[in-house]
Amino acid sequence: MVTALYRRYRPETFAELIGQSQVTDPLRTALRTDRVNHAYLFSGPRGCGKTTSARILARCLNCVEGPTDTPCGVCPSCVELSRDGGGSMDVVEIDAASHNGVDDARDIRDRAVFAPARDRYKIFILDEAHMVTPQGFNALLKIVEEPPEHVKFIFATTEPEKVIGTIRSRTHHYPFRLVPPAQMLEYIQSICVLEGIEVEGGVLALVVRAGGGSVRDTLSILDQLIAGSDPSTGSGQAAIVRYERAVALLGYTHGTLLSEVIDALADRDAAAAFTSVDKVIQTGQDPRRFVEDLLERLRDLIIVGATSDGAGAVLRGIQQDELDRMAAQASRFGTAELSRAADVVNAGLTEMTGATSPRLHLELMIARVLVPASDDTERGALARVERLERRIGVSEVSVETVKRVEPVETSPTKSSGPVEETRPVAVPASATAETVTLQQVKDAWPEILEVVEKAKRSAWMVVFTAKPLELREGNVLVLSFASQLDVDALKQQSALGEGVGDHLKQAVFDVLGFRPALLARAEVSRPAVQERPAVVEDVPPADDGWATTAPVYEPEPTPDEPPADEPPADEPPADEPEPPVHEAAVEAPAPIERPSTSSGAEKSSRSAAIDPEAKQRYGEAVVREILGANFIEEQVVAPRVSPRDQAVSPKEH
Repeated sequence: MVTALYRRYRPETFAELIGQSQVTDPLRTALRTDRVNHAYLFSGPRGCGKTTSARILARCLNCVEGPTDTPCGVCPSCVELSRDGGGSMDVVEIDAASHNGVDDARDIRDRAVFAPARDRYKIFILDEAHMVTPQGFNALLKIVEEPPEHVKFIFATTEPEKVIGTIRSRTHHYPFRLVPPAQMLEYIQSICVLEGIEVEGGVLALVVRAGGGSVRDTLSILDQLIAGSDPSTGSGQAAIVRYERAVALLGYTHGTLLSEVIDALADRDAAAAFTSVDKVIQTGQDPRRFVEDLLERLRDLIIVGATSDGAGAVLRGIQQDELDRMAAQASRFGTAELSRAADVVNAGLTEMTGATSPRLHLELMIARVLVPASDDTERGALARVERLERRIGVSEVSVETVKRVEPVETSPTKSSGPVEETRPVAVPASATAETVTLQQVKDAWPEILEVVEKAKRSAWMVVFTAKPLELREGNVLVLSFASQLDVDALKQQSALGEGVGDHLKQAVFDVLGFRPALLARAEVSRPAVQERPAVVEDVPPADDGWATTAPVYEPEPTPDEPPADEPPADEPPADEPEPPVHEAAVEAPAPIERPSTSSGAEKSSRSAAIDPEAKQRYGEAVVREILGANFIEEQVVAPRVSPRDQAVSPKEH
């Protein structure tokens, strides 16, 4: 029968104890200077060396050369208290979990009165001291407070708060901690060398992770893997611990499967991502454990992307080829998108606690990672802009690149070109209209409208019928609107940064990474009734950084008269030069004259404004567009009269 690893390698001196320097250093100093207290309280997680340290302290106190911080190891007391010894008569170890009553405390008190049989001190080690009842502690209180000169008490517990305060106040309290992963990895590597065990890459990192910082638990897991490993083909005797067997035994996700999921998320390949998720379910793995492993892998990618060549010093136990593979994956994600993915996975892990359908939560989590457009937070916007910048060739992306700034006042002077109403934003030079094509604008237009809708619903009602026609040099975006009223609403001045045009520009910037100047055109169908020739009235140009033009209504051509040739949409008429982009030119629609009983002054005022029936037709068009409804058109239009002159009853009307 083979002795367990944690017993064969139990430390026999304070120098052999790993990861507990906050305890061993002051204890060794107290032993060297002969300032040993009569009672100690060792507390900390399981398997971190509390009971072992109590035995080492007993060896140091009863060594023939002691009290000393380094026991000789050859005297009878040191031999009896070694890892292979049978115990000493003057060192009494008591399991307080089963000896926790008043009678047991009285027995300890009676035994403490007698002098040690051979050694310098009679030492009582009470393991699991928090299990002692308050009555038992009260029975021990007097002997612990004022013990004989030859008596020492050492209490070891995982829950020091359950030891009554009167006992704690009479002891020196030393808190033990879990061993850091780096020290634990080096420790078990040295044990594998001493044992002649060969392990594949990544196995010891899994062992350290499964041990959770407890030395005893870590050695127990390693001992189990060694016991179930096959003999090495090279030597025929030594065992080799395989990575596949360690993953299957410990229940972790295989690194290959994690790489498949990461690659699918980086490529936004939904089919491959959900296929990998199905593998997790079909192989019987725990979905929650898979999400934990995925979150840890994303954390590793963030560290690799941030530290570059220094990742090996942070992520110990990972082979260099695996680090190179993770560096390539991190570069395909980007910092902002990778951080957002980790946040989504972390939130999904929290939601899976107590979930009745872990697979459903797992698949929904993968869907949220794949679609950054569904995230309306600033981090989601950063991920979308970062993805676009990688697409157009920007290698280095910083959070400052897409940071929004406060709007500033602009002077009401006449603009000599497209004017931006905000401070300059640090956008990469390549993220402009020279690299973003009109087709990319058209492809991203639905997403741009979604951003406008989330920002302001009323602004979306104006621009949802707009269509991008042209992307000119200088970031000038030409839009086509269904009505002149939409053009007017786009141009209407509002609170600084709250206009329709402001929201549209910001949406284009959030999605495509550049802020355009806007050129709006109205495409309204000709009225069905005969109209007079249009009268063009000049309107002063706008000062908001974009220009609008509206078509002029013309009379319907007669059947005998062929329609006039219209110039192409992207060229100005031959007899009228195209106004430059930096000047705002607006052509108002011709007033529509209708019979009315109003006075001449009222008729003149209506001719200078937009006909109210045009607004009614626009409202009907919006209803038809959104609701798909149809109106029964009236064949006879009653003459419009002013409210003052209406004298007919509703029935007569």
